[in-house]
Amino acid sequence: MPTRAASSRTACIVGGGPAGLIAAEVLATAGVAVTVHDRMPSVGRKFLLAGHGGLNLTHSEDREPFLSRYGSSANHLAPMIDAFGPQDLRDWSAGLGEPTFVGSSGRVFPEAFRAIPLVRAWLTRLAGLGVTIQTRRTWTGWTDDGVLRFADGVEPAADATVFALGGASWPRLGSDGGWVEHFTGRGVEVAPLRAANVGVRVAWSDVLAERFAGTPLKSVALTVRGSSGSSGSSGSTGRGDAMVTRHGIEGGPVYAIGAAIRDGLDAGACVVEVDLRPARTVDELAMSLARRRPKESSSTWLRRTIGLDPVAIALLREDGPLPTDPRGMAALVKAVPVTVTDTMPIARAISTAGGIAWSEVDESLMLRRMPGTFVAGEMLDWEAPTGGYLLQASFATGVAAARGALDWLERPTP
Repeated sequence: MPTRAASSRTACIVGGGPAGLIAAEVLATAGVAVTVHDRMPSVGRKFLLAGHGGLNLTHSEDREPFLSRYGSSANHLAPMIDAFGPQDLRDWSAGLGEPTFVGSSGRVFPEAFRAIPLVRAWLTRLAGLGVTIQTRRTWTGWTDDGVLRFADGVEPAADATVFALGGASWPRLGSDGGWVEHFTGRGVEVAPLRAANVGVRVAWSDVLAERFAGTPLKSVALTVRGSSGSSGSSGSTGRGDAMVTRHGIEGGPVYAIGAAIRDGLDAGACVVEVDLRPARTVDELAMSLARRRPKESSSTWLRRTIGLDPVAIALLREDGPLPTDPRGMAALVKAVPVTVTDTMPIARAISTAGGIAWSEVDESLMLRRMPGTFVAGEMLDWEAPTGGYLLQASFATGVAAARGALDWLERPTP
């Protein structure tokens, strides 16, 4: 049977985020005629938002700890990240005139530190490759005979289709999770979309909420009580600066244990233990705290002997009366219990967990139930903490889906 001629091969990309645009680039570079559809007035809006505080493209850590950030999905993502990994992403950025650098935390950023120059150069490249981008096109499912349907009409059938519609976080930027019902309606298993990399709710006392909202807990370690870390995206402990909010707590350490927090909430209760001095042991802290002066207040004692600041002392008081003995106080400093009542809404999350089950796609990310249809990015059931891991996997799965589509296009036509 004949194969498709290179000049006549067509591909449709639904979703104009990083996964969809890199899939378009890979396909167009191979000579495929590509059309990208996005429901927003312009593409890459969430990518641009990610660059407001400095575009963290990827991370420089070694392969094994890098892959461990993806938790139970690491084995699925490993071959894709091996095929398009952190150095590949850095080379790609440099090829667009945006060389990268490694920050002090190991995170990788473009030298411009912003997304706008990179996106502009990328769109120029895609235009040069002949990619057509159609905006304000809302995908609404399939017709009875499997043709893509949009709010303004149907799209002529393409030889291959790549969906990269994102999860359900930041819906005002385009990814609202509305695709789920269309896929489940065709028998595709989709794990419920849930908030990931999101703050959590805590019933603070009025004193702490009013005095310390917006104040960071610096250099702390957070652990979910009773968690083994087996289901978390990056282990059982998150480290760094966490921000107290009026209604809870957020920041990198919280995001890193997000999966374990959800597990605890699902089980009926979730207590996060905050280690205010992770670099010191209970014995070391107790030794310092033993130097309490007569009639010294608890606040002065804690500030003078172990350097706690007012927000940390206020957090200790949330657990009730403070211990007066050095060892009891040291034990509390190492594990301040904070009861989490819920996560913040998914619309406020940086990313989402859940998505199309891995069992529904083959190694090239083609849907087993829908030959010639591929999925990429956050539509798949994986999650990761912030730090460059989200964008890296989005790019890697976009590349994998595009390469899978190219292999599909090379197969003999019926």
